[in-house]
This record gives sequence, structure tokens and C-alpha cells, in this order.
Amino acid sequence: MNILIDSNIKIRQEKMKVVKEYMNMETIFNSLPNLKSEPITLKKIEENNLEDVFEIYSNDRVFEFCGIIPKYNKETVKKMIGHFERDYHKKTRVKWGIFNNANEKLVGILEAQEFNQKVNMVTIGYFLAESYWGKGIATQSVQLLVEFFFKEVNVNRIQAEVMPLNVNSKKVLLKNGFMKEGTLRQATLWSGKGIVDLEIYGLLKEDYNM
Repeated sequence: MNILIDSNIKIRQEKMKVVKEYMNMETIFNSLPNLKSEPITLKKIEENNLEDVFEIYSNDRVFEFCGIIPKYNKETVKKMIGHFERDYHKKTRVKWGIFNNANEKLVGILEAQEFNQKVNMVTIGYFLAESYWGKGIATQSVQLLVEFFFKEVNVNRIQAEVMPLNVNSKKVLLKNGFMKEGTLRQATLWSGKGIVDLEIYGLLKEDYNM
């Protein structure tokens, strides 16, 4: 029995070595890549996107289930766009604008953060302008990002944290192959929400259909 346990441990350790060797953060941080499909493009958010970004951040309903406090001052949102750039250069957080290819309008934001290079894991989040809810845009955006992380960056695990009542967000993850792994009860303090429960959804590279 001990031999079998030791063998399994060694196998997991060898897998972790392989995963670590193939991490490629430069693919993200040398220059923010544009990720494109027929209906949408994920690309850098610029200051000239201020009106669209403000439309999202000033809507209470967008952040009903997020740990983000809405912003009602346009100058505050303008400064936030500069913070997106700062965080990118610090390699702590990446925000892609979700652009509708039909009209070049920024209709949402997709972010990646908590890059854990010890286990090649990243946490993602997303939110859309209310007028674009229910059109499959979030699902398509996550699909693009998942493919990029697994194929180009060689991330091994992608996860998302979701409030239990955020049914639509959970549907987006399930459609992209994520698995509900459990619930962290009263485990996180979110701005404007207090102490909350969070459901954890994860997707491993080995479970992804390349």
C-alpha cells in the first residue's frame, strides 16, 4: 500500500514539473494579444472607450453579484482605465475589452488575475453591458480566453469564483466545460457585499477538448 501511495505522489510531482516548465507568461505580458472570433474581439481598453466603459460601471445591475462598487463619476472611470494599464505592466491583472465586431462597441470586460505560476493557475471574471445580456457574448468571450490560455500560455487550471445567486454567470462557465468544485462558505469579503459565499468553478487543461 505504501509503495502505491509513494508511486502516485511521484507521478503527481512529475506532472507538476512538466506543467511548470511550459508556463509562458510572456505571451500575455510582452504585448496584450487580440483574440478574435466572428462576432467579437477581445483587445485592449483605450481611453477613447470611456463612454462604453462608463455605461458598464455606472449600472448597479451589472455588479449585483460582483465584488465591485459601481462608479457614477466619469472622471473616476477615466482614471480606472489608466489603472488597467498600470496593473497590466505590473503583471498582476489583465483586462480585455469585449468588442462587438459589427459596430466596434465595447460591450463588456473580461479579466484575468491571480496568476499562480507555482501551479499554472489563473482566475477569470467577466461582466457585460446590460443591453448585451442574453446574447451569448459572455460564453463566446470565455471560450476565446480558455482556448488562448490552454493553447498559447499553457495554463493548467482556470478557475472562477461566483456568488451562488449569479445563475447566468454559472451557465456561462458550465457551457465552457467548467465544473462546480464546491462552495466556500463565508470565506471572502467583497466590496459592497460584505462577507459572502462563493462557488468555485474550475477547468483543467487535461479536461479541455483541444
